[in-house]
Amino acid sequence: MPKRDQLLADLAPDNHYGVLVMAQLDAVPETVQLVIATTQEDPATGGLRDLNRYLVRVLGVVEQRTSLGLFATLQVVDEHPLTLRYNHPTVALFFRGTPDHPDSTAMDILQAYASTLQGWHHPPMYLNPEQPLVSLLQSGGGLLGEMPKPLADALEPVLQAHGLETKQFADEGVNQDEHGRSQKRKALLLDDSYLVALDLSVERLGRA
Repeated sequence: MPKRDQLLADLAPDNHYGVLVMAQLDAVPETVQLVIATTQEDPATGGLRDLNRYLVRVLGVVEQRTSLGLFATLQVVDEHPLTLRYNHPTVALFFRGTPDHPDSTAMDILQAYASTLQGWHHPPMYLNPEQPLVSLLQSGGGLLGEMPKPLADALEPVLQAHGLETKQFADEGVNQDEHGRSQKRKALLLDDSYLVALDLSVERLGRA
């Protein structure tokens, strides 16, 4: 069984937990080494029994937030709110007009923002920092923000529903490097800890 699959299998049962023992920069740029221990609840002692230890090298890291200690779930996902800014074009979303109720328009915008990004990135990230959102909506038009296209696609109907005209201007983005290799990122999630990277490799420590 590939070591990545074995690591995921170790953590699949409800009574199994991981422990992030170490996280450090690798000698290779943009690479982070993680040491993860897998454990199982031991009813006899009420504690955790060690299963295996793994060295995970996370390659091409562009964003991370890690905390050492116990975690319940580990996932590797291609599409996630954290990967939107890396895997989709960046869009400048403009609007024109003034809504009848700027406060409620702002609330609806923030609700759509939160629904799309699911709490991983918070306002004012991606929104125009030049002025408060309500003031911007009262200005008669301008740049709402620069953001990943899926977020712009979620916010645009909200603006239109409040009677505003909208326009997107998109950057094509870069999905391949000069050698034709994919530059799309994955998210490695360990509960609330995460790393956004190109890929990862897994080795089991201490055993063949």
